Order: sequence, then structure tokens, then C-alpha cells
Amino acid sequence: MPTEILMPALSPTMEEGTLAKWLVKEGDTVSSGDLLAEIETDKATMEFEAVDEGVVGKILVPEGTEGVKVNTPIAVLLEEGESADDIAAAPTKAPEAAPAADAGNEAAAPAASEAPAAAPAPAAPVKADGGRIFASPLARRIAAQKGLDLAQIKGSGPHGRIVKADVEGATASAAAPAASASAAPAPAAAPAGPSADMVARMYEGREYEEVKLDGMRKTIAARLAEAKQTIPHFYLRRDIKLDALLKFRSQLNKQLEARGVKLSVNDFIIKAVANALQQVPECNAVWAGDRVLQLKPSDVAVAVAIEGGLFTPVLQDADTKSLSALSTEMKDLAARARERKLAPHEYQGGTFAVSNLGMFGIDNFDAIVNPPHAGILAVGTGAKKPVVGEDGELTVATVMSVTMSVDHRVIDGALGAQLLQAIVDNLENPMVMLA
Repeated sequence: MPTEILMPALSPTMEEGTLAKWLVKEGDTVSSGDLLAEIETDKATMEFEAVDEGVVGKILVPEGTEGVKVNTPIAVLLEEGESADDIAAAPTKAPEAAPAADAGNEAAAPAASEAPAAAPAPAAPVKADGGRIFASPLARRIAAQKGLDLAQIKGSGPHGRIVKADVEGATASAAAPAASASAAPAPAAAPAGPSADMVARMYEGREYEEVKLDGMRKTIAARLAEAKQTIPHFYLRRDIKLDALLKFRSQLNKQLEARGVKLSVNDFIIKAVANALQQVPECNAVWAGDRVLQLKPSDVAVAVAIEGGLFTPVLQDADTKSLSALSTEMKDLAARARERKLAPHEYQGGTFAVSNLGMFGIDNFDAIVNPPHAGILAVGTGAKKPVVGEDGELTVATVMSVTMSVDHRVIDGALGAQLLQAIVDNLENPMVMLA
């Protein structure tokens, strides 16, 4: 029977996307792994591969369509011997709504089709009234070669259909059952503000340009509004003397010049945060709804501004990497972030974030915690300021102001103060970070 190709969830947080470009046309034959389309998520443009084989019988969503919900049918695939006549009442428009992907599972429940065909299949092996198992021809051939009973295999394709990947890793006994997950309940609606029409009426007669929101800006607006409303923030502030770090950085850069490595102050900040999370491990944690997950490695996210938004690429195992390795990796991630070429796994995860606006001359600011992180360090510029030395004499030092925003559900005040003290100690005694 014809198989619906559904809008995929290309990241755990993806709820909808733009079908930017079809790479196939009706009548084309495709195999598992062939590229079908380019899909724009809120963060990047990604290629979508076929998980089955067959002939593209009908394209349901034209390229350029925005706001296509995850699990909405976007095309119909025909098996060998089938024709377009076998597509019974194919939907002419996307469903009104489709379930959003669960934060812990990239594939949510399939959306209901408008076609008066059979109801969406459950996660278990799907059988029609006559007992037929829905599986691709290629999956059937592989199963026959391996002596597998398709009735014992759970399908991962649309509506529980068994595809090539399901049988390739299966043993003769049975395939491991796929974990099922219900769609996450939608968060409580935010208090309604003035409608778009109301705001537009306020500025009637004034000259303005209307800027259309892209997927990234919509997502940033929704996530930050949710974070500010649901996360109990508190803020800790400290001044950090940078003179020892700047002197040490200058010495290291002279020695690393032959290798083409130039360390930035931000590289030291990332390393200081990563080490501090090991020194105060209770803070190396994330909020997981009904529990706290305390991580072992220090995975530090770093805010990178791009045109129209920002990314927070994650430097994994930052506590175990050298400053030069962190510097090289950060430059690579930042460059690809600005080109929107990061893969989802490169900007998801982490327990703590760093946001540095010092290069723009900002003295200090308060950042918003990016869930599920436990905190974020907002870094201001380093400036010459009068300070009282250890001997009580007034002197001048380069001082950098930082503010740590903390999720109080994960970290209490005294614990947060310990973490910030560890960060300060690491930056004011930079050679310790190499020990």
C-alpha cells in the first residue's frame, strides 16, 4: 500500500519547519538513504533522507512551504507494482495541528490524515484485517535472508512500517522493542499581550517597515519568554582582576605563535567554568522536570551571535581539553554557527553557558538561563579601575565584571556562590588551570 512520508523531527525541540526544497520529483525512484528534501529548522537547513524505497507517487507539500508541523504527511511513496491510482484520497492540505516532538524523543506520534483510510497504526507491528505486516520490499528481502519473523519486529517507519534499518540490526529472535513516548504536555499559555493588529494601529500614520519573523527568531522569542516565566532566576555578581591572566595569555600566545594558535580571554573563561564545574560538581547539573541530572563531564555552551539570532554550541569535556584545543574547537564551532551549518548535537546539551559581551564594551548585564542549563555566566568588558591592593594601597588593575544567572531549582545561593568563587579563583590564578 502507499506509504506516507512525514515531516521529520530533525531535533528534539523541533515542532515545525520549512520545506525549503525538494530534491526529488513525482515519478522518481528512491532507495533508503537517498536525499529527499532540504528542510529548514529554527537553527539550520538540513537534508532529509529516505528511510524506505519506492517511487515518489505524489508530493503533498510544495517546496517553500513554511510552518509544516512535525509528522504532517509531505509526500506519498509507492511500492513496486503500485501506481498513483492506489493513492486513496490523498490529503490536499496539512492537518490543522500535529503533535510536537517530545523533548526526549525526536519522533512524536503520527498526525491524523484527512484521508478516509485506515486509522494510524500503533507502535506495535502493524497488520491489516487480513494479517498483512506493513514492511518495505527491501526489509522483507533482508528479513527472509536472515530468517527473521517480521511479526516480532517493531517498525520505526511511518505508522509502524518496518524498514531496512529495523531488520539490519535485528537477530533471529526479535528486534528490540522501540521505546514509546507520549507527546509532552504543552506549557501553560503565556499572558496575552496586545495583538499584532492592535500594535499596528498604534503606529498608524508613522513610517515603518514590517520585518517578518523567521523560524529562529520565533523560537528564540518563545524559549526565552518561557525561560523567564518558568525558571526562578537569581543573580550573583563578582569583579575579577585580569592582570595575571592577561600577562599569562601574552606569554602563551608568543609560544603558540608558531602553531598558529592565538588564545582569547574567552578561551580562559570557558576553561575556568569547565574546571569550576568539576570543583563544585553539585552545580554540574540540569533540570529535568521531576528530577535533577548531575553530569560527570563539563559540557560548556557558549553563546555565538549570528545574523538574526544566536547559537549556543557546546564544548564537550571542556575540563579535559587544553586551552589550545578549546580555542581551535571554539573557532570552528563559531564559524560554522555563523554559516548555520551546525548539526543539532553540536548546539544541544551542556549544563552551563557563557555569554560574553565584553568585546562590545558592555560593563555588565544579566543573562537569561537557557533551559535545561542550571546557569549562565554573563561576562562584561575588562577595564582599568582603581582598586585597593593587598597592602592597603590604592592601585590600578584591569577588572572584569561578571554576573551569574542561576536556576534556583537546581542550585541554591550558597552553592552558587561556591561555583562563582571557583571561577574567580581560576581566572585570577590562570596557571592553576593547567595543573
